[in-house]
Amino acid sequence: MEVGAVIRLPENCLEQIFSYLSLRDLRNCSLVCKRWYDFLNFENNDVWRLHCIRKLAEEALKSDLLSSVPTYKAKLRAFYNAWNPNDCSRNIYIKPNGFTLHRNPVAQSTDACRGKIGFRHGRHCWEVIWEGPLGTVAVIGIATKDAPLQCHGYVALLGSDEQSWGWNLVDNHLLHNGDAQGNYPLLNNAPKYQVGERIKVILDCDDNTLSFEKNYEFLGVAFRGLPDKKLYPTVSAVYGNTEVSMVYLGAPLDG
Repeated sequence: MEVGAVIRLPENCLEQIFSYLSLRDLRNCSLVCKRWYDFLNFENNDVWRLHCIRKLAEEALKSDLLSSVPTYKAKLRAFYNAWNPNDCSRNIYIKPNGFTLHRNPVAQSTDACRGKIGFRHGRHCWEVIWEGPLGTVAVIGIATKDAPLQCHGYVALLGSDEQSWGWNLVDNHLLHNGDAQGNYPLLNNAPKYQVGERIKVILDCDDNTLSFEKNYEFLGVAFRGLPDKKLYPTVSAVYGNTEVSMVYLGAPLDG
């Protein structure tokens, strides 16, 4: 064989080799040549399937929870962006599926949880599904790392200071810096959230806005002028044994 000749491995060999590499190494491999880039860019090949099987709970892979992320690579991406078990109130734990938080029945406490990854650049979208009763206050939105994750009483913790922005699903009010920022969405007799509905949260770090979508209907921009800080998906809850799931979708689809 001539010096410098390229060995063209068959795809089944590439799948076996790539399936044992870390995500960082896979990203580097995608830069080696166009063939490897195209191969790793196919989100349903065996590389991503095997990574999913190793990382994700079987319960999550077989449930409808991840129906909005149909490819293996997208499911893996959602897992790495799910709730952070090390960044939540002591009264919250993350269920074995990796995507659902459970708030323990603790009296006179409001409890919050952030996602694993925050965003400072680009456009990002994730779904939030409230799978238990809302209680008197149930807020979804974003927060910086400086926002508190637990406080006494039943209050709108998310949106209670300048480090967080939230939408209270119970009364359809926007909250920031401890103040109500008006009704949302701006509709006459806007329907209240029904348990189990999927709400899309759309964070545009390029335009510094936060928006929401429900039942495939864009509800409008909720907050403008967001700061140039890393912002994390966040929820705060008060109801005992309520559960909230979060699935990261990637960049939002326009139109």
